[in-house]
Amino acid sequence: MSKKHIVIIGLGGVGGYFGFKISQQNETNKQHKISFIARAKTYQTVQKQGLTLLSAEHYNPVTHPDAIHQSISEIQNPDLILICVKEYDLEAVCIQLSSILSDHTQLLPMMNGADIYDRIRKIIPNHTILPSCVYVASHIKEKGVVEHKGKPGKLIFGKDPSDITAIAPPNKSSDINWIIDLMDKSKIHFEFKENALLDIWTKFIFIASFGLVTAKYNSSIGAVCSITDQKEEATKIMREIKAIADAKNIGLPDHIIANTFEKAASFPPKTPTSLQLDVHSKKKENELSLFADAIINYGKELNINTPETAHLYTELKKDQT
Repeated sequence: MSKKHIVIIGLGGVGGYFGFKISQQNETNKQHKISFIARAKTYQTVQKQGLTLLSAEHYNPVTHPDAIHQSISEIQNPDLILICVKEYDLEAVCIQLSSILSDHTQLLPMMNGADIYDRIRKIIPNHTILPSCVYVASHIKEKGVVEHKGKPGKLIFGKDPSDITAIAPPNKSSDINWIIDLMDKSKIHFEFKENALLDIWTKFIFIASFGLVTAKYNSSIGAVCSITDQKEEATKIMREIKAIADAKNIGLPDHIIANTFEKAASFPPKTPTSLQLDVHSKKKENELSLFADAIINYGKELNINTPETAHLYTELKKDQT
């Protein structure tokens, strides 16, 4: 296999965890070139001291990538780009990426949200985009230091949907076997699927409904499962998402709502959601738009009413002003 250039953009909980594993393995075999993109103090820390991952998985907690940059414009000839930024940075990052992509570059967005693929595709029309969802309990402990707890992180990713439907843009490369090999050698727990959209929407129906309702009531996952009004609101949001998914032929099962509440019941009752924590700590940048905008915009596009999401979104936006 020829040497590939792998770029990780964003060293938060997700990019720091998975980027660390890829970089540390590569330090051993030097099979590829690994570049990190980070900003300000994170850049300075990783440049001087390396990226630190505090995790029971790793005896050696530090990795030093082949290169670290502050600007996307400094990247040359990337083969694979892991996009691990917050959703409110996505469009700006994709615009910057447009100027440095090679014909063979493939993109792997490792972000929450049902509309991530579509948002990237609008800006970058002619490259392979591999949809994914991730499950990992990790966060930034301090700049350049990521802490991971619990089970090993898991990545689920699949083929570009436009490859699946045989309408692939002409310049795209569909050679992803080397990416699968990369994940395997990096000891990343992953599943590769022909179509990962079902997994993405299964996660989305959970995080969007529980995120929005817990943010409205400043409550917990357990409260949404047990308090009648909150459970009813979450159910209505799930129905709106299910209707959209059905119109898009995602394949969510008919019992997805019951499954989602069953999954939620497995969490400790007082578990918060990230949206609830962000909204009630008055954090200006949060995932409210990631969840609500996707539902509302897909609803308009597909002529599906989404009154519960729209009403809740209006209330939460009002509280933020």
